[in-house]
Amino acid sequence: MESILHIINFVFYLKNFFNLPILRVGRRKMNSLKKYRERLLMSKAELARKAGISTLTIDRVEKGKSCRLETKRKIILALGLKLSERGKIFGNAR
Repeated sequence: MESILHIINFVFYLKNFFNLPILRVGRRKMNSLKKYRERLLMSKAELARKAGISTLTIDRVEKGKSCRLETKRKIILALGLKLSERGKIFGNAR
């Protein structure tokens, strides 16, 4: 445990010495897609098939990465929601 603390201290020393960021966290818009999908007992593959998009896209969107408006529309409709109910999945974001 003590050696881990030494490593962490060393990393912070290097960060300060070279004026570097430790982590770069991109801005991600959180959404409720995964929670809503799981509540419907729907797999990523099933949602992707119904929406006509890839499971990789579903995974990226669930992780908060951006997607096209058309992709959001396909996901909302595949979940059986109306477009006016987009706030249930994507909040107020468009």
